This record gives sequence, structure tokens and C-alpha cells, in this order.
Amino acid sequence: MIELAVKEIEKYYGANRIFSNITFEVQSGERVGLIGRNGTGKTTVFKIIAGLEKMDRGSMFIRKNATIGYLDQIPNYPKKFKVIDVLKTSFQLQYEIDKEIKQLEASMGKLTGEELDHALRKYSELCASYEAEGGYDIEENINKVCTGLKLDEDFLNRNFISLSGGEKTITILGKILLQKPDILLLDEPSNHLDMSAIEWLEGYLKGYKGCVMVISHDRYFLDRVVTKIIEIEEGETDFYNGNYSYFVKEKQRRVCEQFEAYKDQQKKIKAMEKAIKQLRQWAIEADNEKFFKRAASMQKRLDKIERIDKPSIDKPKIKLDFNDTERSGKDVVQVKGLYKAFNNKQVLEDLNLNISYGEAVALIGNNGSGKSTLIKTLLGEIEVDSGEAKLGSNIKIGYLPQNVTFINEELTVLEAFREDISIQEGPARGILAKFLFFGESVFKKVINLSGGEKSRLMLCKLIQNDINLLVLDEPTNHLDIDSRENLEEALSDFNGTIVFISHDRYFINKIAKRICEIENKRIIEYLGDYEYYKEKKKVAKKIVIEVHSQEKKKSVKEKTQKQVLDIRIREVKALEKSIQELEERLNTINSEMNCNGSDYGKLVELEKERAITEERLDLALEKWMEIEGNEDEL
Repeated sequence: MIELAVKEIEKYYGANRIFSNITFEVQSGERVGLIGRNGTGKTTVFKIIAGLEKMDRGSMFIRKNATIGYLDQIPNYPKKFKVIDVLKTSFQLQYEIDKEIKQLEASMGKLTGEELDHALRKYSELCASYEAEGGYDIEENINKVCTGLKLDEDFLNRNFISLSGGEKTITILGKILLQKPDILLLDEPSNHLDMSAIEWLEGYLKGYKGCVMVISHDRYFLDRVVTKIIEIEEGETDFYNGNYSYFVKEKQRRVCEQFEAYKDQQKKIKAMEKAIKQLRQWAIEADNEKFFKRAASMQKRLDKIERIDKPSIDKPKIKLDFNDTERSGKDVVQVKGLYKAFNNKQVLEDLNLNISYGEAVALIGNNGSGKSTLIKTLLGEIEVDSGEAKLGSNIKIGYLPQNVTFINEELTVLEAFREDISIQEGPARGILAKFLFFGESVFKKVINLSGGEKSRLMLCKLIQNDINLLVLDEPTNHLDIDSRENLEEALSDFNGTIVFISHDRYFINKIAKRICEIENKRIIEYLGDYEYYKEKKKVAKKIVIEVHSQEKKKSVKEKTQKQVLDIRIREVKALEKSIQELEERLNTINSEMNCNGSDYGKLVELEKERAITEERLDLALEKWMEIEGNEDEL
């Protein structure tokens, strides 16, 4: 079933056309990745689907009664609203039904006759509706999403208004997931999540019952989640029935095929143009009308040919020309017994790390694990509480922070670049062009640049210095896929040392030769790329599961043995008590027999009782000995 279809959508902002022919459809259960360079209009498409923007031309179909969930602007909530209150707004209908049920329960005790019958029917309907809307699963669903997104109890009880932008985004993402809309629109959902939360979201979306559309530059995420790719390029859409890896191969095949078709057509067109020119020349020289008619006929055929566009093969790329610089000493980073706490909250404890010249090391770990703290400590921005964190000899560092800012953002790109460098305008523009700042774009004010453009400009400034250590904090955060691939290619040519923080698993796999994971305030090292790290983590997880399973079996066995032992102890005590009572009764019977030696009838009765008592005593002693003998087996 078609959940969503758009046809020939066109959108302008002022005189600037964003796209001209956006056409696609999404079926029930599909997971679609919407990709394209920054500025191609991906977010605008989402806003049109969500009803937040109007199209200038085209049409759109959304299945009747289908609900849409889209994370756009952060809504305003009452000041006293906590995070848990925001999440619970996803269940307003269920809470309203529950409120009616409780009101009805309170009133039914006073009703009789027809009024009671009517109330009971209404009560039954409300209970059925509450169950159908998932009212009984509210707590389970909230716990599932909170666990996946790592929203702990402390976070849930914080006031929503006090959260950072990223924390608010994660909260609203959780709210949308809890709403379970029929059409889920996610714009860069992994931006503020750590790796484990991203992996949870991947699993959640793969089992999602509605249809999902995702804008993402996370290639690993796209590979694991989507089943279809829609690419926006030059204002139009192309479709690829597969994940991102399939898209890369298939697009390359299509481009090559189109280029061959283009070359063949151009060859045919040039031959026809040459023939037309020759016929006209002959017509003039021979003054022959037939040649003019043949030329005109051929021209008509030429005009009717549907021209194949020349595919864009060589797209502009970032060119990082790192200056030859004096290499640093062998030991670039030395961290020994590092301890750091903030407001009595321990962040790093007894942390050790050594990085040698020429290594490419990825620092990974959950949000709040201390990655940025470690980097800032190395840069001298934060003082250690104990231990040491220092750089080696002859280090020339280039640092690209996660959120790039410039001291004076009113400067133009060209002015900001030349601010600390003695260089003429011509050569400066030549260098900026290598970082995709062409023509008039060098006169844009820094304040008007996107996050990706600011990162490119800062990187451009950095490499003008002689650096042999690159420190990068989430360098791909604001970059589209093409720019990420450009950066990966450029960094592979860097001869110095690279230390970087990233949640981009594809980028890590391309660049890192060693992965250092901060876990439980210390570093665990993996001597390989991201795939190697994942394999080792999988093996470690399997071992942990096996150990837990064995411990659980052992615990169950010990518990069972203890239960059996307790039962046997109780049985032994009961038998010992019975044996004592039987022995006492035998003594009593013997005494009575001695006292009644002349009473034959009484003696017969006592003899019978003594025989029965002795038999019962023998059985009890036999049972007691059996239990005592089996006790060694436990």
C-alpha cells in the first residue's frame, strides 16, 4: 500500500529555485534514505510532507488517516514540565481514556437499573479502546525507548527547559518514537547520539511497523537501516532499491552507462551535423534544391533527438595540500595515571594512553565518558587533578573543534582566511578554491556560513601552518556524504599523527588504525579499524554472556541444592523427633507391662502396641540412615 507519494514538486525561495522535479512514492513498511549534498533541499522536502512548507508546483498524496511524525522545531512546554512529562504527552489519548474509566468506576457504585447497564456497556467500550490504543503497554514502551536512548532517572526528572539543544532534540526524538506515527520522518537522527544509542535506534527502526524516511549522512546507519535510497541531485530524484553500499555501486554503473551513451550520441550528432553542413555546401555549389531538402530533412531528425545529458563525473573535491613539516618526536601523546573530576563527579580515573608518531587513533565512547575532557586536557585547556597528560617534543598541533567559531564572524571568508596569514588576495583565493570556496562565495560573511562551511574554512586555515599533529573533534558532524569522503581521502595523505573523536563509524573505519574506547573511566585499546573493534566486542560480549549463563546455571544449581538440603534437614529433624517419641513410648509400654504382669488381657494389648511401635521405629531409623547416607552427594 502506498503511504506517501509526491509528484513533480517544485520549490522556490524568492528567485532561487531549490528543486524542480521531486517525484517518489513510499510503500507501507519501507525504510527510505533521502540523500544529497547540503543545500539540495532534503529538509525542505520533509517540511512539505509534514505540512510546514508549501510547494510552488506539483502534487502530494498521503494515505487517509495516516499520522506523520517529524522532528523539526523544539516545542515550548510549561516551565515545570520534566522530561518524563514531555514523553508522556505521546499518550494523551490513552490517559484521557484512563481518566474516563476511573471516573466511571467511581460513579457506578451509586447507579442501579438501566443507568448501571448503560454505564457497564460504556465501561466495557472504554476498556476495549484503552487496550486497542496500547494503554496497558505505556510503561513498557517508555522504558524501552528510555533505555535505548539512555534517558536515565536523573535525566527524566530534569526540567525540559533546562536541557541543552542536543538533549532537547534527543527527548523529542524519544517522544516521536513513542507516538509510533504511520510515516516517520527523521532528519539526521544520529547527530546527538553516541554509538550504542545509534545501534539501538538502528535495531528499533528495522522492526518499525510504519514507513520510515531518513535524512542522514551516516553511511553506516544508512547501510544498516534503509532498504531504498532516493537521491536528490540537480533538483531531481533518482531511485535505488538497496542500502547505501548498493547505491554507491549502482550509481557508478549508471554514470558509466550514461557517459558511454552520451559519447555514442555525441558521435552520431557530430556525424549528422557534418553531413548537414556538407549537403548545404553541395546545394550552394551545385545550386541544387534537392540537397537543401535533404539537409532540412536531416536537420529535423537531428532536432527530434532527445539529448542525453553529460553525467557529472569529476565533482569538485577538497584538496588538502599539507606542507612538508619537521616531524615530531616518536612519543606524541603521553598520558599516565590521569584522574579528573568535575564537581566531585569522577570522569577519568587512572587513565593511561601512549600515541606514537604517524598513528591515526580514534577516541570513542558513550556521551559523557570523557573523550572531550581528555582532548582538552592534552590541549592545556583543562588542568589534571592528578597524573599527567602531555605532548611530546617538537609538536606542531592543528585543532578542529566540534563547533567551529571565529573571533570576528562579521569578516568575509577571504578576510577571515587572511587574518593571521600574510598572503595576497589572488593566492588566497586560489587556496580557498581548493576548499570549495569559489568566485563570489569568498565574500560571504562567516556568520552566514553553514556548520560544514565553517569547518572547511577552519581546516583551510589550519593546514597553512606547519602541523604534524591533527586533533579533530567530530570533524564530520556538519559535512554531507561527498564532503566526508573528500575529507577521508585528504586525511589519508597526511604524514603526521591524527587523533580524533567521532561517532561516524564509516569515517572511523576509513581513517583509524587504532581505536581507544573510554569505558568505566579508563581506556581499552583495539589495534585495528572499526570492523576489527566490532568483531572483538562481539567476541567479548559472547564470552560475557557465556560466563553469565554459567554463573546463572551454577546459581540455579546451588539454589536447588540448598532447597533439597533444607528439605532433608527438615525431614531429618522430623524423623529424629518421631524416633525420640517412639523410643519414649516403647519405654512406657515396657513399664506398663511390668506393672500389669497378672492382667493377661492388658498384656496382650500392650504386646500388640509394642510390636507396632517397634516396627514404626525400625522404619523411621531406616529412613533416617538413608537420608544421612545421601547427604554426601550434595
